[in-house]
Amino acid sequence: MVTRPQHLHRGKQAEITAKKSLLDQGLQLVAENFHCPLGEIDLILWDGDTLVFTEVRFRKTNAFGGAVASITPAKQRRIQRTAEVFLQRLKTQPPCRFDVLAMSEDSDGHILCQNWIKNAF
Repeated sequence: MVTRPQHLHRGKQAEITAKKSLLDQGLQLVAENFHCPLGEIDLILWDGDTLVFTEVRFRKTNAFGGAVASITPAKQRRIQRTAEVFLQRLKTQPPCRFDVLAMSEDSDGHILCQNWIKNAF
């Protein structure tokens, strides 16, 4: 059996926690881990009539700027280009936004949503 490195396991747990948090806020899931040759989008959801492309970032600590600081301009461009590929598959173009869920770990090791930034870029 192949085991997943700990940081990938925690990252997947962060995505599961983020999805639950957004669904609890009333958003509706469209897709998870949408891949194309240009990149990946962690979560795509409806927030009313707005399509939300969501990047989930997990950092154990806030050292080096934490989860939010890890979303570089290059990462933002990859997400935007990947979103364009997704949108090309739709018949009509809905209003869209790009959100970031910054996830962290509490002192007991539980993953929690530290910051939900709507219209992050």
